[in-house]
Amino acid sequence: MRLQFILGEVFHGLRRNGTMALSVVLVTFVSLMFVGAAALTQMQINQLKDDWYGKVEISIFLCPENSRNEQCVEGAVTLEQEDAIRGVLEQGSLQGMVDEVYYESREQAYEKFVANDSDGIWSSLTPDQMQPSFRVKLADPEQYQVVADATEGLPGVDVVRDQREIFSELFRFLNAATVVAAALAAVMLMAAMLLITTTIRLSALSRRRETQIMRMVGSSRSLIQMPFMLEGAVAATAGAALAVGGLYFGVRYLIEDWLKGSVTWVRYIGAADVWTVAPWLLVIAVGLAAIASLVTLGRYTRA
Repeated sequence: MRLQFILGEVFHGLRRNGTMALSVVLVTFVSLMFVGAAALTQMQINQLKDDWYGKVEISIFLCPENSRNEQCVEGAVTLEQEDAIRGVLEQGSLQGMVDEVYYESREQAYEKFVANDSDGIWSSLTPDQMQPSFRVKLADPEQYQVVADATEGLPGVDVVRDQREIFSELFRFLNAATVVAAALAAVMLMAAMLLITTTIRLSALSRRRETQIMRMVGSSRSLIQMPFMLEGAVAATAGAALAVGGLYFGVRYLIEDWLKGSVTWVRYIGAADVWTVAPWLLVIAVGLAAIASLVTLGRYTRA
Protein backbone atom coordinates (compact mmCIF):
# COMPACT_ATOMS: atom_id res chain seq x y z
CA MET A 1 0.00 0.00 0.00
CA ARG A 2 2.79 2.42 0.93
CA LEU A 3 4.73 1.57 -2.26
CA GLN A 4 1.60 2.06 -4.35
CA PHE A 5 1.01 5.43 -2.69
CA ILE A 6 4.62 6.57 -3.33
CA LEU A 7 4.55 5.51 -6.99
CA GLY A 8 1.21 7.22 -7.48
CA GLU A 9 2.54 10.44 -6.00
CA VAL A 10 5.63 10.23 -8.25
CA PHE A 11 3.44 9.78 -11.34
CA HIS A 12 1.13 12.66 -10.41
CA GLY A 13 4.08 14.92 -9.59
CA LEU A 14 5.78 14.26 -12.92
CA ARG A 15 2.54 14.81 -14.80
CA ARG A 16 1.78 18.01 -12.90
CA ASN A 17 5.25 19.43 -13.58
CA GLY A 18 5.71 17.77 -16.95
CA THR A 19 7.44 20.70 -18.64
CA MET A 20 10.02 21.08 -15.89
CA ALA A 21 10.54 17.32 -15.73
CA LEU A 22 11.15 17.24 -19.49
CA SER A 23 13.66 20.07 -19.10
CA VAL A 24 15.50 18.03 -16.45
CA VAL A 25 15.58 15.01 -18.77
CA LEU A 26 16.97 17.04 -21.69
CA VAL A 27 19.57 18.97 -19.70
CA THR A 28 20.71 15.79 -17.95
CA PHE A 29 20.88 14.07 -21.33
CA VAL A 30 23.09 16.79 -22.85
CA SER A 31 25.36 17.12 -19.82
CA LEU A 32 25.91 13.38 -19.47
CA MET A 33 26.56 13.16 -23.22
CA PHE A 34 29.48 15.53 -22.63
CA VAL A 35 30.63 13.50 -19.62
CA GLY A 36 30.46 10.26 -21.62
CA ALA A 37 32.16 11.83 -24.65
CA ALA A 38 35.01 13.09 -22.45
CA ALA A 39 35.43 9.64 -20.88
CA LEU A 40 35.35 7.85 -24.25
CA THR A 41 37.80 10.34 -25.75
CA GLN A 42 40.23 9.70 -22.92
CA MET A 43 39.81 5.95 -23.39
CA GLN A 44 40.62 6.41 -27.10
CA ILE A 45 43.71 8.47 -26.25
CA ASN A 46 44.96 5.81 -23.85
CA GLN A 47 44.35 3.13 -26.48
CA LEU A 48 46.26 5.10 -29.13
CA LYS A 49 49.16 5.58 -26.72
CA ASP A 50 49.25 1.87 -25.95
CA ASP A 51 49.23 1.02 -29.66
CA TRP A 52 51.57 3.67 -31.02
CA TYR A 53 54.00 4.37 -28.22
CA GLY A 54 54.89 0.69 -28.17
CA LYS A 55 55.78 0.80 -31.88
CA VAL A 56 57.68 4.05 -32.20
CA GLU A 57 61.46 4.12 -32.16
CA ILE A 58 64.21 6.53 -31.24
CA SER A 59 66.35 7.50 -34.21
CA ILE A 60 69.98 8.35 -33.43
CA PHE A 61 71.34 10.01 -36.56
CA LEU A 62 75.12 9.84 -36.86
CA CYS A 63 77.40 12.54 -38.22
CA PRO A 64 77.55 12.77 -42.04
CA GLU A 65 80.17 14.52 -44.13
CA ASN A 66 80.18 18.34 -44.01
CA SER A 67 77.66 18.62 -41.16
CA ARG A 68 77.08 22.06 -39.66
CA ASN A 69 76.33 20.60 -36.25
CA GLU A 70 78.95 21.42 -33.61
CA GLN A 71 78.83 17.78 -32.56
CA CYS A 72 80.22 16.79 -35.96
CA VAL A 73 83.14 19.22 -36.34
CA GLU A 74 85.53 16.26 -36.67
CA GLY A 75 83.72 14.99 -39.77
CA ALA A 76 81.75 11.83 -40.48
CA VAL A 77 81.24 9.27 -37.75
CA THR A 78 83.95 6.62 -37.52
CA LEU A 79 83.58 2.89 -36.98
CA GLU A 80 85.08 3.25 -33.50
CA GLN A 81 82.48 5.87 -32.60
CA GLU A 82 79.67 3.68 -33.95
CA ASP A 83 80.89 0.77 -31.81
CA ALA A 84 81.04 3.05 -28.75
CA ILE A 85 77.47 4.25 -29.31
CA ARG A 86 76.24 0.68 -29.76
CA GLY A 87 78.04 -0.29 -26.57
CA VAL A 88 76.24 2.44 -24.60
CA LEU A 89 72.89 1.23 -25.95
CA GLU A 90 73.40 -2.52 -25.56
CA GLN A 91 75.85 -2.95 -22.70
CA GLY A 92 75.93 0.28 -20.72
CA SER A 93 73.52 1.83 -18.24
CA LEU A 94 70.73 1.78 -20.85
CA GLN A 95 70.82 -1.98 -21.26
CA GLY A 96 67.60 -2.62 -19.35
CA MET A 97 65.73 0.17 -21.12
CA VAL A 98 66.61 -0.82 -24.70
CA ASP A 99 64.65 -3.64 -26.26
CA GLU A 100 66.27 -3.74 -29.70
CA VAL A 101 68.94 -1.82 -31.65
CA TYR A 102 68.95 -1.76 -35.45
CA TYR A 103 71.77 -0.15 -37.45
CA GLU A 104 70.94 1.50 -40.78
CA SER A 105 73.96 2.20 -42.99
CA ARG A 106 74.28 4.98 -45.56
CA GLU A 107 73.54 2.50 -48.34
CA GLN A 108 70.40 1.20 -46.61
CA ALA A 109 69.20 4.73 -45.92
CA TYR A 110 69.81 5.63 -49.57
CA GLU A 111 67.86 2.62 -50.85
CA LYS A 112 64.93 3.44 -48.60
CA PHE A 113 65.01 7.10 -49.62
CA VAL A 114 65.07 6.28 -53.34
CA ALA A 115 62.24 3.76 -52.93
CA ASN A 116 60.06 6.50 -51.44
CA ASP A 117 61.09 9.07 -54.06
CA SER A 118 58.65 8.04 -56.79
CA ASP A 119 59.02 11.40 -58.63
CA GLY A 120 62.80 11.20 -58.87
CA ILE A 121 63.28 14.63 -57.29
CA TRP A 122 66.30 13.52 -55.27
CA SER A 123 67.85 11.29 -57.92
CA SER A 124 71.10 13.29 -57.82
CA LEU A 125 71.84 12.18 -54.26
CA THR A 126 74.48 9.54 -53.57
CA PRO A 127 74.83 7.08 -50.67
CA ASP A 128 77.76 9.10 -49.30
CA GLN A 129 75.44 12.03 -48.70
CA MET A 130 73.11 10.01 -46.48
CA GLN A 131 73.29 9.64 -42.70
CA PRO A 132 73.76 6.31 -40.98
CA SER A 133 71.64 5.85 -37.89
CA PHE A 134 70.66 3.60 -35.03
CA ARG A 135 66.97 2.74 -34.64
CA VAL A 136 66.29 2.02 -30.99
CA LYS A 137 63.16 0.31 -29.72
CA LEU A 138 62.62 0.89 -26.01
CA ALA A 139 61.28 -1.55 -23.45
CA ASP A 140 59.40 1.41 -21.96
CA PRO A 141 58.74 4.22 -24.48
CA GLU A 142 58.22 6.68 -21.63
CA GLN A 143 61.98 6.45 -20.89
CA TYR A 144 62.85 8.31 -24.08
CA GLN A 145 64.45 11.27 -22.31
CA VAL A 146 66.84 9.04 -20.37
CA VAL A 147 68.08 7.44 -23.59
CA ALA A 148 68.29 10.82 -25.34
CA ASP A 149 70.32 12.38 -22.52
CA ALA A 150 72.73 9.42 -22.53
CA THR A 151 73.38 9.49 -26.29
CA GLU A 152 73.04 13.09 -27.50
CA GLY A 153 76.50 14.16 -26.34
CA LEU A 154 78.40 11.11 -27.60
CA PRO A 155 81.07 11.66 -30.29
CA GLY A 156 79.67 10.90 -33.72
CA VAL A 157 76.03 11.61 -32.80
CA ASP A 158 74.39 14.32 -34.92
CA VAL A 159 70.84 14.42 -33.55
CA VAL A 160 68.47 12.20 -31.55
CA ARG A 161 64.80 12.15 -32.53
CA ASP A 162 61.82 10.42 -30.98
CA GLN A 163 59.06 9.36 -33.36
CA ARG A 164 56.54 10.19 -30.63
CA GLU A 165 56.93 13.80 -31.73
CA ILE A 166 54.82 12.83 -34.75
CA PHE A 167 51.89 12.04 -32.46
CA SER A 168 52.45 14.63 -29.73
CA GLU A 169 50.36 17.32 -31.42
CA LEU A 170 47.54 14.86 -32.03
CA PHE A 171 47.53 13.73 -28.41
CA ARG A 172 47.74 17.34 -27.25
CA PHE A 173 44.69 18.20 -29.36
CA LEU A 174 42.74 15.18 -28.12
CA ASN A 175 43.61 15.95 -24.49
CA ALA A 176 42.44 19.53 -25.03
CA ALA A 177 39.19 18.19 -26.49
CA THR A 178 38.74 16.04 -23.39
CA VAL A 179 39.27 19.05 -21.11
CA VAL A 180 36.79 21.16 -23.11
CA ALA A 181 34.18 18.38 -23.03
CA ALA A 182 34.70 17.92 -19.29
CA ALA A 183 34.36 21.67 -18.67
CA LEU A 184 31.14 21.84 -20.70
CA ALA A 185 29.89 18.77 -18.87
CA ALA A 186 30.56 20.44 -15.50
CA VAL A 187 28.57 23.51 -16.54
CA MET A 188 25.71 21.42 -17.87
CA LEU A 189 25.67 19.23 -14.76
CA MET A 190 25.37 22.35 -12.63
CA ALA A 191 22.44 23.46 -14.80
CA ALA A 192 20.87 20.02 -14.44
CA MET A 193 21.20 20.15 -10.65
CA LEU A 194 19.58 23.59 -10.53
CA LEU A 195 16.72 22.37 -12.73
CA ILE A 196 16.20 19.28 -10.58
CA THR A 197 16.19 21.50 -7.49
CA THR A 198 13.65 23.83 -9.08
CA THR A 199 11.45 20.94 -10.18
CA ILE A 200 11.43 19.39 -6.71
CA ARG A 201 10.79 22.80 -5.13
CA LEU A 202 7.79 23.50 -7.38
CA SER A 203 6.41 20.05 -6.77
CA ALA A 204 6.80 20.43 -3.01
CA LEU A 205 5.21 23.88 -2.99
CA SER A 206 2.26 22.73 -5.08
CA ARG A 207 1.59 19.92 -2.59
CA ARG A 208 2.49 21.69 0.63
CA ARG A 209 -1.03 21.36 2.01
CA GLU A 210 -0.92 17.61 1.38
CA THR A 211 2.44 17.23 3.10
CA GLN A 212 1.21 19.21 6.11
CA ILE A 213 -1.81 16.89 6.43
CA MET A 214 0.47 13.83 6.16
CA ARG A 215 2.71 15.27 8.88
CA MET A 216 -0.30 15.88 11.15
CA VAL A 217 -1.52 12.29 10.80
CA GLY A 218 1.87 10.94 11.78
CA SER A 219 3.56 10.13 8.45
CA SER A 220 7.32 9.87 8.69
CA ARG A 221 9.67 12.36 7.06
CA SER A 222 11.01 9.68 4.70
CA LEU A 223 7.49 8.80 3.48
CA ILE A 224 6.73 12.45 2.82
CA GLN A 225 10.00 13.14 1.02
CA MET A 226 10.32 9.91 -0.95
CA PRO A 227 7.92 10.85 -3.83
CA PHE A 228 9.76 14.10 -4.44
CA MET A 229 13.16 12.41 -4.38
CA LEU A 230 11.97 9.76 -6.82
CA GLU A 231 10.60 12.41 -9.19
CA GLY A 232 14.06 13.93 -9.55
CA ALA A 233 15.72 10.53 -9.75
CA VAL A 234 13.34 9.31 -12.46
CA ALA A 235 13.85 12.42 -14.60
CA ALA A 236 17.65 12.31 -14.17
CA THR A 237 17.80 8.57 -14.87
CA ALA A 238 15.75 9.06 -18.03
CA GLY A 239 18.28 11.68 -19.15
CA ALA A 240 21.14 9.29 -18.37
CA ALA A 241 19.46 6.52 -20.36
CA LEU A 242 19.11 8.86 -23.34
CA ALA A 243 22.78 9.84 -23.01
CA VAL A 244 23.86 6.19 -22.99
CA GLY A 245 21.71 5.55 -26.05
CA GLY A 246 23.15 8.59 -27.84
CA LEU A 247 26.71 7.54 -27.08
CA TYR A 248 26.02 3.96 -28.17
CA PHE A 249 24.57 4.94 -31.53
CA GLY A 250 27.31 7.53 -32.04
CA VAL A 251 30.08 5.00 -31.46
CA ARG A 252 28.24 2.22 -33.29
CA TYR A 253 27.48 4.09 -36.50
CA LEU A 254 29.97 6.98 -36.63
CA ILE A 255 33.05 5.16 -35.38
CA GLU A 256 32.54 1.45 -35.98
CA ASP A 257 30.70 1.70 -39.31
CA TRP A 258 32.07 4.91 -40.86
CA LEU A 259 35.40 5.87 -39.29
CA LYS A 260 36.79 2.34 -39.14
CA GLY A 261 36.06 1.94 -42.83
CA SER A 262 37.69 5.27 -43.72
CA VAL A 263 40.81 5.13 -41.52
CA THR A 264 41.72 1.48 -41.12
CA TRP A 265 45.13 1.77 -39.45
CA VAL A 266 43.77 2.93 -36.08
CA ARG A 267 42.30 0.66 -33.41
CA TYR A 268 39.21 2.47 -32.19
CA ILE A 269 37.03 2.19 -29.13
CA GLY A 270 33.84 0.21 -29.70
CA ALA A 271 30.25 0.07 -28.58
CA ALA A 272 31.30 -2.24 -25.74
CA ASP A 273 33.26 0.65 -24.21
CA VAL A 274 30.02 2.63 -23.92
CA TRP A 275 28.69 -0.01 -21.53
CA THR A 276 31.81 0.51 -19.41
CA VAL A 277 30.93 4.21 -19.08
CA ALA A 278 27.13 3.70 -18.76
CA PRO A 279 27.01 2.68 -15.06
CA TRP A 280 29.00 5.78 -14.09
CA LEU A 281 26.58 8.01 -15.98
CA LEU A 282 23.67 6.45 -14.13
CA VAL A 283 25.46 6.92 -10.81
CA ILE A 284 26.11 10.59 -11.63
CA ALA A 285 22.44 11.10 -12.58
CA VAL A 286 21.13 9.53 -9.38
CA GLY A 287 23.76 11.40 -7.36
CA LEU A 288 22.64 14.72 -8.84
CA ALA A 289 19.04 13.97 -7.98
CA ALA A 290 19.96 12.89 -4.45
CA ILE A 291 22.02 16.03 -3.75
CA ALA A 292 19.31 18.29 -5.19
CA SER A 293 16.68 16.54 -3.09
CA LEU A 294 18.66 16.87 0.13
CA VAL A 295 19.24 20.57 -0.52
CA THR A 296 15.57 21.27 -1.26
CA LEU A 297 13.30 18.96 0.72
CA GLY A 298 14.38 19.86 4.24
CA ARG A 299 12.84 23.29 3.83
CA TYR A 300 9.85 22.66 1.61
CA THR A 301 8.39 19.55 3.18
CA ARG A 302 8.39 20.46 6.83
CA ALA A 303 5.21 21.43 8.54
